[in-house]
Amino acid sequence: MSMKNFVEELQWRGMVHDVMPETEAHLLEQMRSAYVGFDPTANSLHIGNLVPIMLLAFFQRAGHKPVALVGGATGMIGDPSGKSSERNLLDEPTLRHNQECVRLQLSQFLDFTSGAKNEAVMVNNYDWMKEFSFLGFIRDVGKHITINYMMAKDSVKNRITGDGTDGMSFTEFTYQLVQGYDFLHLYQNQNCTLQMGGSDQWGNITTGTELIRRIGGGKGFALTCPLITKSDGSKFGKSEGGNIWLSAERTSPYKFYQYWLNSSDEDAEKYIKIFTFLDKETISELALKHKEAPHLRSLQRRLAEEVTRTVHGQEQLENAEKASAILFGKSTSADLKTLDEKTFLDVFDGVPQAEISSEEIKDGVDIIAALAEKSGFLKSNGEARRALKENSISVNKEKVSEGFTVTSEDLINNTFVLLQRGKRNYFILVVK
Repeated sequence: MSMKNFVEELQWRGMVHDVMPETEAHLLEQMRSAYVGFDPTANSLHIGNLVPIMLLAFFQRAGHKPVALVGGATGMIGDPSGKSSERNLLDEPTLRHNQECVRLQLSQFLDFTSGAKNEAVMVNNYDWMKEFSFLGFIRDVGKHITINYMMAKDSVKNRITGDGTDGMSFTEFTYQLVQGYDFLHLYQNQNCTLQMGGSDQWGNITTGTELIRRIGGGKGFALTCPLITKSDGSKFGKSEGGNIWLSAERTSPYKFYQYWLNSSDEDAEKYIKIFTFLDKETISELALKHKEAPHLRSLQRRLAEEVTRTVHGQEQLENAEKASAILFGKSTSADLKTLDEKTFLDVFDGVPQAEISSEEIKDGVDIIAALAEKSGFLKSNGEARRALKENSISVNKEKVSEGFTVTSEDLINNTFVLLQRGKRNYFILVVK
């Protein structure tokens, strides 16, 4: 199998922060194995995890073998890097469940099943760490790394000397030793010679290379990518509602799609290199096209399309695009009725609502009553009549006039009726 230049690929994509000398040459010699660790403290990854996922995906596409490590053991401790407090510790059944959820999400990016030589594998560090006794670990591993070496790491120094922190527990202090041992274990058992991660992981990764040198008598390599930031200074991967998750149950495909679609021009040009598999030429053409007509937002649209398709599939991408068109473009009552309840509520998030009974809707509700008395959407029957005469009222995106009756035939998902005045003034009737 011919090897593509993995480091060169990452460099033009803006995905290299630090790389150990000779890594590039090492990877060009033959197929290699590299691993990235994932935190299993939730039953879904979020888009903050997409950078390490893409590292593994580009690695596999370059002809190498990716190893996805789920930190069942380290998830019981908590990584101090970039954090000011300890995390909650989880029990083993929860961690195992989360591991399977993570594997399913990673399979959207990585080949775990083809039988190819560079087929991805998933491992859980709990499987080898649970066999260690405390005395065995400090004797066989701990004696090889000095306190001075561990104290020099930024992740440790920042927690010990940082303002407003409660210091660092011994549990968290040992984290870099446990992660370092993971690298040694994979080096010895999976022939894994490279560990990758975010730039905040450099200290933990190099502890692993040190253990490989001192205990394994070999050489490990390290590569980290920059921590992704947004051009406005806000945190990448967050929205007003919190994390943007890869799970459709936690973040709907519509909201996921919208997150990418709403990227700034500067961010979209950066993100499309990191989070899609598009080649250099295609991205350059898209960037040029975008500069010529930025109002069309072609970069953002292609970015949202590519990432949503990879994470959620073609069908969910089409649903998300259709939902976006419903809010911002021309659509029909039939289009609205194709939306599932969660997507409908996401599309019209924040729109005021009023409840009416199913008995009322069965008998039919006059449009004037629906606009005023039953909902309070408009202040009075008189205002409702004027709006109807102005032809500014729609029910489920279709214009109606005085005399129209809202019935159960108009229900979206057997529950909702969308009232609208003008282009942007919405109201939802919820039938209970």
